[in-house]
Amino acid sequence: MADRRTDIGPPSYKRFLPPVIKDNYGKWKYHEILKPGVMVHVGESGDKLFTVRAASPRLLSIVKLRQFADLADKYCGGHLRFTSRNNVEFLTTEQSNVDPLIADLGAIGHPVGGMGNSISNIVHTQGWVHCHSAATDASGVVKCVMDDLHEHFTEMKVPGKLRIALACCLNMCGAVHCSDIAILGVHRRPPKIDDSNINKVCEIPNVVASCPTAAIRPATVDGVKTVEVDEDRCMFCANCFSVCPSMTLNDPLNDGVSIWVGGKVSNARCEPMFSKLAIPYIPNEPPRWTAVVEAVRGIVEVWIDGARKYERMGEFIERIGWPKFFKLTGIEFQKEHIDDYKYAGLTYKRSAQLRQ
Repeated sequence: MADRRTDIGPPSYKRFLPPVIKDNYGKWKYHEILKPGVMVHVGESGDKLFTVRAASPRLLSIVKLRQFADLADKYCGGHLRFTSRNNVEFLTTEQSNVDPLIADLGAIGHPVGGMGNSISNIVHTQGWVHCHSAATDASGVVKCVMDDLHEHFTEMKVPGKLRIALACCLNMCGAVHCSDIAILGVHRRPPKIDDSNINKVCEIPNVVASCPTAAIRPATVDGVKTVEVDEDRCMFCANCFSVCPSMTLNDPLNDGVSIWVGGKVSNARCEPMFSKLAIPYIPNEPPRWTAVVEAVRGIVEVWIDGARKYERMGEFIERIGWPKFFKLTGIEFQKEHIDDYKYAGLTYKRSAQLRQ
């Protein structure tokens, strides 16, 4: 009865589990990583389940999905899964299938790795391909960054786990607020108002109500009803553009990327941490985003050179101190690094113990 289908909601996920997982559900004895991208789970019954994790872009074509499905049919009894970071994992009970599967994945351009002390896939948002409020591209930036860091995906030679995320605007559909390195698209100018058309295509009360900081108010220009924006209150969230296409926020000249560091979700060694600002602004440079790639590479190399084993990015920075982190990475301290949030004083350094 628990697996019965109804007309409300999805069917039970247990209907789609591989038989070996159903038989050993809640009865796994241990698991271990055999080599980069390959893990084995051993059940109390002695059953073994081998997992092969391969890199995968977030946006997949039907052709690529069919290729994955063919490999799952060939080696895994038709079973695969996608992780929350867009890795694709193939599940097989036969260890003899692991190496041929890795070879076939390599033949279609998908390296195996991302487990243990390595970088996993970069989780990201929609970007220019779909989102109307994007300040930068998502899949394009991610492609360039991973092209540069892919050796840390296929090997386990970095100090600990490295999680990178990208959100194409500050609404942060991605997990950038709690990632070791976060790439965040930023708008730097308030929306441009088309006064001649706004009253024809938008409902003024809805536009005013859409602003979370009360930066928008009704106005009249040349006898036409429109709105005006208090630039000091605007936080570039694009809520107004969501309800009114006559308030365009995208700006090719001023939109760009910021870099944040030190976040994590896990509570090993210390409690979860939020990312903090490292680089306030880098201009968009499609198609290869050279400056963004170099900035991320520089931060990663400083962490690799100085972190202890299993030490995450934020833990490393807290140990050496932010002044030293800025010095090692060559990041210039700017006014944007000064937190002017209402409750920022709760996080300020308030003791006499200072480190250089």
